Amino acid sequence: MTAKINRFNLTLPVDEYLETGVLFYLNDAVTQLLEHKEEYTQFGVVRYFAEYFSSVKNSNHVLFREYNYIKATPHNRASFIRVFWRCYRQIGKSGDLLSMLEYTSLLQLLCPDFPVDLVQNTARIILMDDAIDCLMSFSDFVYAFQLQFYYQEFLVSVQAIYQDLLSGKSPNTVIVPTSTSIEQLPPVTTEENESQEQEGRVDPSTLAEYIDCLCDRFKYSHPPRSCLREVLEQSDKVSYYSFLMSLAKHDTINSGIGALPNKSELLVDPEMDQELDKLISQISVSPGSNSSGSAVGALKEVPRKASPRRNIHHRRKMEVESDGSTEETDSSEN
Repeated sequence: MTAKINRFNLTLPVDEYLETGVLFYLNDAVTQLLEHKEEYTQFGVVRYFAEYFSSVKNSNHVLFREYNYIKATPHNRASFIRVFWRCYRQIGKSGDLLSMLEYTSLLQLLCPDFPVDLVQNTARIILMDDAIDCLMSFSDFVYAFQLQFYYQEFLVSVQAIYQDLLSGKSPNTVIVPTSTSIEQLPPVTTEENESQEQEGRVDPSTLAEYIDCLCDRFKYSHPPRSCLREVLEQSDKVSYYSFLMSLAKHDTINSGIGALPNKSELLVDPEMDQELDKLISQISVSPGSNSSGSAVGALKEVPRKASPRRNIHHRRKMEVESDGSTEETDSSEN
């Protein structure tokens, strides 16, 4: 939390400042400059670097970048989650429900090679692995997606621990503990194992102990331990996806990532509303428009063109949200 808040604070010690990813961004900035030298040098190299790092600070730098880039740093992941929310929150305002494939299409408009399996895993959190082809609300999806995308490496390890506990195996094959705490944990009895396999649930206190040991050695980001224990203490038995759904709804985890507002403010964004209103007003007074209603209708017809991604590329970033709202309309009609 402290490193996140002070990310751009020049008073940080050198080692801590370098750990924020500045070398990664510097390397990417130079690479982009060399690859597009003719395009960028006409504006001046100094201006190019200023605008590049300004976009990084303002979280606009992840738009239309490749997947390996948007997942490369915690800041990039949080920025992409925020961009997704701001682009498509109109889906939530309209109350439309979309399928997993439709959410995949929306994500791939922002990141063309975004992997389908991450969207599938997000759908499993919401639908408890029952039927991932069911429709989902935007608010459910965006919070579950935030958890899955931001903590994806951690969740892979947690799932491996959960599956081992469910089948009665020792998660020692997954975790190499830094202390003797794992060795002190009691083994799962045959009766407990059979009961757990039938119910698809495990003992939350045992799972909490293994997760705590995982956090001791995990090199990637993970949710606060207090939040993990708080969720696991709420029931006598816990399944993997019910555990993740509780984490996705946890306010402390959400505020720690810092990408999304709380649920009561999820669909409120006055700045984007003003931009959208300006765009609609401009269309409504343009020649050939009979009414504001026809203007809105014209706006909603934009995504029906053959190449929606090209259209988005040629718009100002603050206007991308209008595409999100129309994607939502088209998807709901299918």
